[in-house]
Amino acid sequence: MIAPLTFALLGLLSLSIPVGIVLFLLGFGIDTFFTPLPLIRGLGNMVWSTSNNATLIAIPFFVMLGEVLVRSGIAARTYAALDRWVSWLPGGLVHANVATSTLFSATSGSSVATAATVATVAMPQAEKLGYDPRLFAGAIAAGGTLGIMIPPSINLIVYGFLTQTSIPQLFLAGVIPGLMLALGFMAISALICTLRPELGGQRRVFPFNEMLRALVQLGPIFILFALIVGSIYKGWATPTEAAAVGVAGALAIAALFGSLSWSMLAQALLGTVKITSMIMLVVIGASFLNFTLASAGLGRELQAFMEGLGLTPLGTIMVVVLIYIVLGFFIETLSLMVVTIPIIVPLVLAQGYDPVWFGILMILLIEMALITPPVGLNLYVVQGARRSGTMSEVMVGAVPFVLVMFVMAIALIAVPQIALFLPQTLR
Repeated sequence: MIAPLTFALLGLLSLSIPVGIVLFLLGFGIDTFFTPLPLIRGLGNMVWSTSNNATLIAIPFFVMLGEVLVRSGIAARTYAALDRWVSWLPGGLVHANVATSTLFSATSGSSVATAATVATVAMPQAEKLGYDPRLFAGAIAAGGTLGIMIPPSINLIVYGFLTQTSIPQLFLAGVIPGLMLALGFMAISALICTLRPELGGQRRVFPFNEMLRALVQLGPIFILFALIVGSIYKGWATPTEAAAVGVAGALAIAALFGSLSWSMLAQALLGTVKITSMIMLVVIGASFLNFTLASAGLGRELQAFMEGLGLTPLGTIMVVVLIYIVLGFFIETLSLMVVTIPIIVPLVLAQGYDPVWFGILMILLIEMALITPPVGLNLYVVQGARRSGTMSEVMVGAVPFVLVMFVMAIALIAVPQIALFLPQTLR
């Protein structure tokens, strides 16, 4: 069953059929050819029970939060403030790209939204100040991936929902790896620009009093992060309720800065509906596919296959890493996650690994897929924000950051406490 399913998945995706529809078609195919049970009769109940889950209400709230931040100008002011603090480093504004992405990730929950926001604000600066377009664009694409690692993260919510893992624990587990990735991106940028100073553009030093005044512009992001994450860990709100609090906070801040209007609100709501509809179609399709896969016995088949290989737990993880790297070249990230979770996660947990730790490792591998061609969404988002240049420049610029992610994956496997320290300490 494994080979036909894989070829069918890749074949349908190559026809540009929407991912959510592909998942339903695969479920129908499994129902028709691999099981005598009339599984399709459970489709209505499956769709209702999945879409009626309270946990998933957090998704449209976090999407709207990102939309409000983008359209209210809060992100642009954040970028300008960080420019004052990091432009003296080798690489200059390249570090502002990563730092802004890190802060924006702490509120948006979406990699694509993070990359789109920073690219829109930053790309004109690159052209004006003479930065190497490859490194500059690659840093934005890589920094955007932090949106699904640093809490709150839509992908972590989906992982927690599909695997019945604690979402607050997953949020805690993503903090240290996310910050380490951000520092790794800045370190590789500084190293490259130290060896090749002409790639880093102009290094600028601002008066200290101007730097201090710029900190005021970072206040909204820190306030929203405290509202969202703080309310979760103080026990005042669930992740879903915290997302609603975040939206209310973002609207209040937008009103305070004078950027709240009916037009802005209408655009934010329209963007929220579009993105949420896409995500929910994928999640519901994945739930039906998961149901048919379990009924057809694919999980048992794969587990028997892996056991037949006689791999150690470490060997199993290395095979899983290789699978995600290869599939990440061809499959969109959210789809890759929801399609593989019902197959891979039981195999990994059977080897004694922690589901929270593996969730972070999976997110890291999916982050790599966001900046590896040909399907890396962040590459296309950044290229779309550029006024000139080719797609290959963005791809080349992302290569050093892919290497940082690969090193981080090895570190997570070698030292699981990188992800588990905060969940175990604050449990």
